[in-house]
Amino acid sequence: MYQEYAWKKYDKKDLEKLDQFTTNYKNFLSECKTERLCVSKSVALCETAGFKNLEGCTSLKPGDKVYAVNKNKNIAAFVIGKESLTQGLAILGAHIDSPRLDLKQNPVYESDTFAYLDTHYYGGIIKYQWVTIPLALHGVVVKKDGSSVSIEIGENENDPVVGITDLLPHLAAEKMQKAAAKVIEGEGLDILIGSKPLEDEEKDPTKQAVLKLLKEKYDIEEEDFVSAEIEVVPAGKARDFGLDRSMIAGYGHDDRVCAYTSLMAVLDSGQCQRTTCAVLVDKEEVGSIGATGASSVWFENTIAEVIALTEDYTDLKLRKALTNSVMLSSDVSAGLDPLYSSVMERKNSAFMGKGICFNKYTGSRGKSGCNDAQPEFIAKLRKMMDENHVNYQTSELGRVDQGGGGTIAYILANYNMNVIDAGVPVLSMHAPMEIVSKADVYEAYLAYKTFLKNA
Repeated sequence: MYQEYAWKKYDKKDLEKLDQFTTNYKNFLSECKTERLCVSKSVALCETAGFKNLEGCTSLKPGDKVYAVNKNKNIAAFVIGKESLTQGLAILGAHIDSPRLDLKQNPVYESDTFAYLDTHYYGGIIKYQWVTIPLALHGVVVKKDGSSVSIEIGENENDPVVGITDLLPHLAAEKMQKAAAKVIEGEGLDILIGSKPLEDEEKDPTKQAVLKLLKEKYDIEEEDFVSAEIEVVPAGKARDFGLDRSMIAGYGHDDRVCAYTSLMAVLDSGQCQRTTCAVLVDKEEVGSIGATGASSVWFENTIAEVIALTEDYTDLKLRKALTNSVMLSSDVSAGLDPLYSSVMERKNSAFMGKGICFNKYTGSRGKSGCNDAQPEFIAKLRKMMDENHVNYQTSELGRVDQGGGGTIAYILANYNMNVIDAGVPVLSMHAPMEIVSKADVYEAYLAYKTFLKNA
């Protein structure tokens, strides 16, 4: 099933399963615009599937299903396998952060009776793509008393939306001479949020009017933004894309398409020989750093805790468990776009509709920063996929000297485990609207299940 189009093999029953799975994924993508929302939804999915919070467990046995959460931005779901954990786990690892705009800590200001929110972009964006589109606000405000307030503005059809204005073409002759990277500056990505001044207010009347609205609805003050985490994301739901409804358009496919398929593979696979795990992490788009990134010791500590609940714990057992583990770094790849094929090398490109994509290495140019998977591991994966009729392909991220990118693969490979990148091809990656093939989403889910059962 290598490099074949998946659509050709589906019968009516297969298409019904594909349609149901991708409909559920669209709902997940629409509801989960931030890391916190992804974790909250994932917890609900886990509990519906009979998983219990690891915090409440005093022991674990084969067949038990548990999950652990870190700072509301990471989740790991485990099904305890038949073998000892020292034989290694079968791990699916994805990230749930996506490129976006974040509010600065002192964001609210007024200029010429317009009220604005000042932003700092997060991750690799093309800045001009974020202007003149409807945007929504999602996040949490934590007040000094420790209470928190959830913010969601712009998703309900009765909500207002916000956005970034742009210059009319009649006056943009000078602007149009700028390089694309400079057409919109980072400090120009400010969100217009109001224009109606507060009556009888002399200083910054429009800003004060907006702050009054926020106080009335959320009971927050301007100072509370200092301890807030509010993300600006495209407003609206994920939608079927194409007249034939063969694709899905939405914000955040990178990498929530792999996060959802990985999590559902663990939830649906039941008990396997190895202990299976889906781990969803934060901060990949900015280097996988910090307490909630893949570089954090949280995941290692969680595995140590799982071992301690299944058998007598030693540090050596943890080291053996990590070294003997195998992992698919579930992250998206660049799909070949015929309109921009000059930056791709067709023999080693991912095609929409040919199934899950394996990247032996990522990195950039001279493989800088890459994880380079072992051929012995790749051969086993090929055998698994072929024997289970899963469509798969291989690719690189563009021409050698064109660019490149990274994932969390190299971080887990530091434990000496076998790791390879495996995910869904995406068009318009990192844009406010990304596009994936429904066939690739479904094949990724099947591939992840196959991996868990046969690793």
